[in-house]
Amino acid sequence: MSGWLAIAGLGPGSEALVTPEVRVALAQATDIVGYIPYVARIAPRDGLTLHPSDNRVEGERAAHALEMAAAGRRVVVVSSGDPGVFAMAAAVFEALEAGPEAWRDLSINVLPGITAMLAASARAGAPLGHDFCAINLSDNLKPWELIERRLRLAVEADFAIALYNPRSKARPEGFARTIDLLRDVCGDDRPILFARAVSTPEETLTIVPLSQATPDMADMRTMVIIGSSQTRIISRSGAPILYTPRSAS
Repeated sequence: MSGWLAIAGLGPGSEALVTPEVRVALAQATDIVGYIPYVARIAPRDGLTLHPSDNRVEGERAAHALEMAAAGRRVVVVSSGDPGVFAMAAAVFEALEAGPEAWRDLSINVLPGITAMLAASARAGAPLGHDFCAINLSDNLKPWELIERRLRLAVEADFAIALYNPRSKARPEGFARTIDLLRDVCGDDRPILFARAVSTPEETLTIVPLSQATPDMADMRTMVIIGSSQTRIISRSGAPILYTPRSAS
């Protein structure tokens, strides 16, 4: 059988949220490539080789996957959530564009998954029910000045905003600066959702006004969603519902 490459999303954490299409690809694969904790989600079996690697070697990981597919292997590159959202699909295509011409004839398919922002939004209600944007707060691949500019413009456009990678141990100050910026631009009353480890046993959801948000409420397993000026909270006996109406004034 000729080699192929699939770039697959494993969803936010629960095995129940892995799509049937991804399950088929994993069952057919000879090799699984990805970040260490994502590869750890794949059960070992005869005929399958696991290739875990560190989070800062995306380019090398992508090139290795392409090399194996070119050699006739059936390779799945795994990401959490959806592989096209701040994940490995773009890294593979960067390596493809820069690599040997022969790689371009490989069979390559992107298999979508449920993103962290969609899983978090569903758990809380529908805070992304109207126009929204997603911003990655990591400054590993772009300058902080660009992140700040995009945050300001997103608030000015009155988007609900989904924030990926809000706060790591290596750069805890970034999320504190984000909170200060948001308070300066849109005030203290905007609702903010902290959805940690959604769909896993460690899941927690917290909704507070921006005035009560603190940097330590987020880590790298947390999806943060800031509501627009239209976003509302429905109070009830159970967990409140956070949603953004479909119309805007």
